[in-house]
Amino acid sequence: MADDSASPSPSSASPLQHHREALKSSVRNTAASRRREQAIAIGKERREALIRAKRVCRAPISGSDEAEMEEGDMVVDEEKACLEAKTAHAVEELKSALSIQGKGVQKKKIEALRDLRRLLSQPEVPLVDTAIKAGAVPLLVQYLSFGSSDEQLLEAAWCLTNIAAGEPEETKSLLPALPLLIAHLGEKSSTLVAEQCAWAIGNVAGEGAELRSTLLAQGALRPLTRLMFSSKGSTARTAAWAMSNLIKGPDPKAANELITIDGVLNAIIASLEKEDEELATEVAWVVVYLSALSDRGISLIVRSSVPQLLIGRLFSSENLQLLIPVLRGLGNLIAADDYMVDSVLTVGHNIIGLIKCLKSDNRVLRKESSWALSNIAAGSFEHKKLIFASEATPVLIRLVTSMQFDIRREAAYTLGNLCVVPTGNCELPKIIVEHLVAIVDGGALPGFIHLVRSADVDTAGLGLQFLELVMRGYPNKQGPKLVEMEDGIEAMERFQFHENEQMRNMANGLVDEYFGEDYGLDE
Repeated sequence: MADDSASPSPSSASPLQHHREALKSSVRNTAASRRREQAIAIGKERREALIRAKRVCRAPISGSDEAEMEEGDMVVDEEKACLEAKTAHAVEELKSALSIQGKGVQKKKIEALRDLRRLLSQPEVPLVDTAIKAGAVPLLVQYLSFGSSDEQLLEAAWCLTNIAAGEPEETKSLLPALPLLIAHLGEKSSTLVAEQCAWAIGNVAGEGAELRSTLLAQGALRPLTRLMFSSKGSTARTAAWAMSNLIKGPDPKAANELITIDGVLNAIIASLEKEDEELATEVAWVVVYLSALSDRGISLIVRSSVPQLLIGRLFSSENLQLLIPVLRGLGNLIAADDYMVDSVLTVGHNIIGLIKCLKSDNRVLRKESSWALSNIAAGSFEHKKLIFASEATPVLIRLVTSMQFDIRREAAYTLGNLCVVPTGNCELPKIIVEHLVAIVDGGALPGFIHLVRSADVDTAGLGLQFLELVMRGYPNKQGPKLVEMEDGIEAMERFQFHENEQMRNMANGLVDEYFGEDYGLDE
């Protein structure tokens, strides 16, 4: 499946740049650009989190006439060539059923659609390409025509759903069907038909930015939003999942439009208040994209009950698929808005859920909780003390010294921000000596020196910034010696002729200042 790889353009005038910048000397990392980078990367991470961007529909939608998937209808060990021949024949039967008249024609149409749907629904042998080459898509478009029975519409949309779950070019073959799929989301359609069409649209939207733009231009956003209000659980879940695929980045246009639709925030709140964890998961992903891409969305969300509901899920749930978007959404909100940190993550409260995720064995939860904590740690002195005094600090030290690169970096931002108080001007940040000493003595310094050796310039800069804190602020001028003992001088000297001027000047300046001609003479 195609992934979106376009680079975001950080907003130089954004009011969201203050977080994460407390630890800085020459390398900046703004919250606004980070949220957008996260939004682009989520497509891949959702697959890692077992939440696929596209989904094959195998079992019937709850409430349809076909209450259960028939076991044994398909012989799964048939030769591929035989199954392909059956698929081509099923498409021919579709065509034949459209051309005949008289008694029994409706039954024949349903049988032909069902035969094709069953072939497209089995996982063992992919048959989408065969169906497309046999001409299935234009025939299925005809079966979607207004005035058809709900059963016919459901079966046709189901076939299109599974075609859309195929490879990129297979998904793109549905372009002629999109207007009718969108039209059947309307209020005049039955709930079953609308839900199945939403599923098909979600698969198309999951393919990439080009198809999302087409769906948005054809008006998919508002009728899909209406389905999120459905009292039928599976319909609301499917609509929310399709919506999250439709609004995801990097283009914020859809997210900005969604948040302006009357009642959408109420629908999100109502869904998060229900006990349905699957629904909460899908809606939490909608919150993720809104908070990553829409400044207006952030403003409305943080002043609603959504953050408290997300925090409640963080405390109460052990469901990995739910915790990942809940934590990502909270991290985005914390990174974006002082109101969120000051009034929702009140001092002395509400970081227990973050610590739970920080201690998790799951890589994504560790990374996301570190990201959220780093932005809390970039705030007030009281918030820094709260994190420092908690069991998060030893866990973060372990993460920065022993985990994968991306987790090390997020943990490093948190630890670094715990050690400084921003001055509000261009001067170096003031050091919280008690925090710095405890973090260094706890064993974090080798982890930061490892970051200095990173090929990623921003990450190496983060490591250099922490070394500067140690050498400047560790008591009794012992900082340089500690850095030297961990081979920090060698790590900094690799930037002596580095092509990045800021990094070169920063590293050389630190070596000259702390390891110059007078170094060691006073011992």
